[in-house]
Amino acid sequence: MPEGDAVWRTARRLHRALTGEVLLGADLRVPALATSDLTGRATLEVLPRGKHLLHRLEGGITLHSHLRMDGSWRVLTRTGGDGSVTDALGVQTHPATRPHTVRAVLWTREHLAIGDSLGMLDLVETRHEERLVGHLGPDLLDRTFDRDRALSHLVRDPSVPVAVALLDQRNLAGIGTIYASEPLFEHRVSPWAPVGDVDPEVLGRVIDTARLWMVRSCRVGHDSSVGLLTRQPADGWLPGTYRVFGRSGRPCRRCGAVIVEQPIGQQPRQRVISFCPACQGS
Repeated sequence: MPEGDAVWRTARRLHRALTGEVLLGADLRVPALATSDLTGRATLEVLPRGKHLLHRLEGGITLHSHLRMDGSWRVLTRTGGDGSVTDALGVQTHPATRPHTVRAVLWTREHLAIGDSLGMLDLVETRHEERLVGHLGPDLLDRTFDRDRALSHLVRDPSVPVAVALLDQRNLAGIGTIYASEPLFEHRVSPWAPVGDVDPEVLGRVIDTARLWMVRSCRVGHDSSVGLLTRQPADGWLPGTYRVFGRSGRPCRRCGAVIVEQPIGQQPRQRVISFCPACQGS
C-alpha cells in the first residue's frame, strides 16, 4: 500500500496538472457515482490527508479517493483531437483502451487523469469531508503536525504492540509498513513491544525519524518504494537502501543476523513487519 510520501507526490502531480483548469468531462466508474456530472467545474486544489486524496472542485464538491494496495492516479498530456494522450514515454494511446480496473477518468483541455484500481472513490460536499477523513490522527506530512497529540494517541491502549499502534491511521496518519519497520529498527525497538512499555522519549524519536524520512522523500522526489535516504552510513549500509524492509532472509546490515518478516495485528488490519530479531530484541 502506498505510504504517506507516495500519496503526497500523487496529490502534487494532480494539483499541478489540474488546478485552475475546468473539467471537460469526468467518468466515475463506480455504481454509486456513475451518473455524477462534474463537467464545467474547475479544480481548486488536490490535497493529501494521510493516505487519502481530497480533490476539491468548484461548487463545494470534493472527489475523495484512496489508493489502498494497488491503486494509482496517472496524469497524461492530451495531444489528439480525438482525446488521445501521450504518456511519459511518448507513447500515444486513447482512454477507451484503458483496462477494466480504471475507476475514474477526468479530463481538461490539456490533461487526462486516470484513477486505476482505486480502493475508495466518493463524492462529498467539501464542508463534510470530515465524514470521510475525520477519524484520522495527526498527519505526519502536515506542516502543523501535532507531535504531542500523536504520542497521546499511540499510548491510548498501552498493551498494543508498538508497530500496530504506528500503523493505526487513527493514531497518526501516513505510516505504512516501510515507515514502521525502518524507524523501529533505527531505534532498536521490537515491533512486538507493548507501546506502553516503550520509553516515551524513544517513541518520540521513532515518530521524529519517520516524519524526517517522509518529508525528505517528498522534498527530493524520492519514492518510498525504492529506498530510504537517510544519514551518512556508519554501519556498513548504503544510503538509498532499506535495512530491514523487503530484506527477509538476508543478513542485517548492522549485526549480520537474519532479517525476518512476520504478520502483525489482527485482520482486516494485519500487516507484514520487517525486523532484526538480534538488534531489536524480538
